[in-house]
Amino acid sequence: MRGSGTMDPAFDPAEDEREASLRPHVLGEFQGQARIKENLSIFIEAAKARTEPLDHLFLMGPPGLGKTTLALVVASEMGADFKPTSAPALEKPKDLAGILTTLRPGSVFFIDEIHRLKPAIEEMLYIAMEDFELDWIIGQGPSARTVRVPVPPFTLIGATTKAGMVSAPLASRFGISMRFDYYDADELGLVLGRSASILGIRIASDAMRLLATTSRGTPRIANRLLRRMRDFAQVAGKEVIDLDVVAEGLSRLEVDALGLERLDRDILKAIIMKYSGGPVGAETLAITVGEGVDSLEDYYEPFLIQAGLIARTPRGRVATPFAYRHLGMEYSGENGRLQF
Repeated sequence: MRGSGTMDPAFDPAEDEREASLRPHVLGEFQGQARIKENLSIFIEAAKARTEPLDHLFLMGPPGLGKTTLALVVASEMGADFKPTSAPALEKPKDLAGILTTLRPGSVFFIDEIHRLKPAIEEMLYIAMEDFELDWIIGQGPSARTVRVPVPPFTLIGATTKAGMVSAPLASRFGISMRFDYYDADELGLVLGRSASILGIRIASDAMRLLATTSRGTPRIANRLLRRMRDFAQVAGKEVIDLDVVAEGLSRLEVDALGLERLDRDILKAIIMKYSGGPVGAETLAITVGEGVDSLEDYYEPFLIQAGLIARTPRGRVATPFAYRHLGMEYSGENGRLQF
């Protein structure tokens, strides 16, 4: 959220550190994503029984749903070292080689936003994933030769918010693929209850329910909102976060009943008022609301689509009748709205 910083999709190291304190370390503590947990527990148990590393794991889904957390849980459950990085940090093949050659047997190597890997690094990763070896070129010109450098058996966990941008050869090399879904209010209530306990926060059940329904189906946002409500309650002199504190806090943060923040509503209003309900392209829409295309597509748009407020069509983004009703606007169905 611009202005308050509550739900800004940009990386904030301090916020990330606070989030880390709430992360579970075993599958039993991980809330939500029941199907993923059930299958993964079987795969982990089988791999441990065979004393083998877990198959390479591919995690897909919008930001904030627990992909990084689950990677940490896998390492903990396997009793393995955890080596995290992100695809943009791997600029040259030697960067990847430097990490792989320092892994211990069974290590979990986590690459966030794996769809952003450069082709040369991706090709090196293929061999490492399949054969646990690296192709390394020694020398230059006519005397150059390729040698195979062994690396310890490891588990690669790749996470992405854009599964469609991951190349088919890379995606096919993962033995396990799992897609994260948005959390429902009951699941977020469990997340909030656990976080409140860890942080020593007392919160009323109806207040927790309201927070759960306004957290965009995303645990990261739920935890951030919980900390902000703690601030509001503290300044108001209340020992318990009650419904009044949450309602007032959400109003101050410009978060509405669906969990939309100000920029979400600006996006909907731009489509409706400036482009007659759509269709409008992502780049044009991003310029109109003063936001980057990546933030628009990765952070704001997925939830707006999931909530049924906008639709993607071959011609661009379109506001749905529900978006009009939510903003208190009349929908007439004219000017080509909702044309697919």
